[in-house]
Amino acid sequence: MGFLIDSLVEGVRTLLHLDREILGVIGTTLRVAVSSTLLASAIGLPLGFLLATRSFRGKQFVLAGVKTALAVPTVIVALFVYGWIARNAPLGRLDLLFTPAAIVIGQTILIIPLLTALVYGVLAPNIRTIHEEAILLGAPPPAAFWKTITETRTGITTAVMTGFGRVASEIGISLMLGGNIKGVTRTATTAIALETGQGNYSRAIALGILLCILVLMINMAVQLRGRGERV
Repeated sequence: MGFLIDSLVEGVRTLLHLDREILGVIGTTLRVAVSSTLLASAIGLPLGFLLATRSFRGKQFVLAGVKTALAVPTVIVALFVYGWIARNAPLGRLDLLFTPAAIVIGQTILIIPLLTALVYGVLAPNIRTIHEEAILLGAPPPAAFWKTITETRTGITTAVMTGFGRVASEIGISLMLGGNIKGVTRTATTAIALETGQGNYSRAIALGILLCILVLMINMAVQLRGRGERV
């Protein structure tokens, strides 16, 4: 118990004297997580909307596939992407492996099913009261789409932030596709694993606390902005 308490105290001290390396790790984490979330949102939001507004043969099968993809481990996604961007792979000539771009690709693929499922869950109960009503009133499809999104923005924002939290806290993709290269692809999670393995437990705790604070601040900022828009 004393070890844990001492490590927590030392971790807090580390937070009060942040060095350039820790700030760089947090910066990398934020850049790849935000990029992945934006790309996944650009794909998952329209997919969720289409699933909620369209009826077609095999729809239940597609929904089951999307929900099944939610349980796919991050290392499986990393293996799939690795098979495409490794040196001798089809996209090997692009030299993406062990770069931030590789992490973004993997994380984007990871949370597309998550965002699609969450957006579908938010929109499906509101399609008749918002989207179909807008269409009946003469709104063109793009306007009806935007009306649906704005009316359900609280749920949509929650879905997006859930995706952000997922990629900010994952380690398999960041480690396998990024390589944990200092100053380049080292994220908070891979740095925590490295510091723990090297016996720097207090430093790992500091990184963990900082990661939690980062996610909390972003979520609070989004919520406060949403309240301001409703007012």
